[in-house]
Amino acid sequence: MRVLLIGANGYLGRFVADRLLADPAVQLTALGRGDDADVRFDLATGSPGALTRFLDAVHPGVVVNCAGATRGGARDLTRHNTVAVATVCEALRRSGCGARLVQIGCGAEYGPSQPGSSTAEDAVPRPGGPYGVSKLAATELVLGSGLDAVVLRVFSPAGPGTPAGSPLGRLAEAMRRAMQSGDGELKLGGLGAQRDFVDVRDVARAVHAASLSAAQGVINIGSGRAVRLRDAAAILARVAGYGGSLQELDGPPGSHLRATIGHPRTEPDHAAPVAYPYPDGCGTWQQADVRTARDRLGWRPRINLEESLADIWMEAACRI
Repeated sequence: MRVLLIGANGYLGRFVADRLLADPAVQLTALGRGDDADVRFDLATGSPGALTRFLDAVHPGVVVNCAGATRGGARDLTRHNTVAVATVCEALRRSGCGARLVQIGCGAEYGPSQPGSSTAEDAVPRPGGPYGVSKLAATELVLGSGLDAVVLRVFSPAGPGTPAGSPLGRLAEAMRRAMQSGDGELKLGGLGAQRDFVDVRDVARAVHAASLSAAQGVINIGSGRAVRLRDAAAILARVAGYGGSLQELDGPPGSHLRATIGHPRTEPDHAAPVAYPYPDGCGTWQQADVRTARDRLGWRPRINLEESLADIWMEAACRI
């Protein structure tokens, strides 16, 4: 099976590439903006015609799109998350390769949900920010393209390679700095947010399974369990061996939790309010209903959050 992977050097794309390369039946070609891609092509600025000519030359059986942007203004997010997908869909429609498309979507497309609920694929999407809007627009383009296509709505990825600017990445970096300086207290706001964390290697397994399947439409990829950020912080502190404490800046009056993590203490001691750690427009709760992935892909998450956080910590601890 010849697979064209777009965005192979991104956070998710690297693990998808590793997973596909481990399959001896897969011939992988990487397309991207970097010098180390097999083929250099910018989806946000390249023409569908140019991509069509490449598809006709390579003739992949599957195209996996892991490319996109998670940060930036509405214009940049639209260009990289929506216009880029429009280019892929149009090129596939024009091409004679007949490739299947596996598009990486995001749980932010759903927007806020009711605390305690699990979000299934038939939920009405109501994204609460420009990132979710740009990803939802891409999903709608894929679903309306007439292609053999599936969209994997990935919830909150975690594990090795987690960006330092993400909530879990910031927790690990703050803990590293605290342990390096001997600081026994850290401060952070927004530890009450609850998200469905799924390991990037499990996401890669889901992409592999979707590439081999005939499933179409939208499929949620998550752990099926919402975890409060303060609980994730406690796990991170345990695997790191950090014995300090956290004062939660926007928690209940006097809240003071042992062995958790947050922003480094600032001077003066009464720190200014901090930015909410999840500017994804999803409110305080997200939890995926992952039964469709089990039933249609034969996929279940295998890696627990403690292992994911241990890998995040290992990378943070190695930074100089």
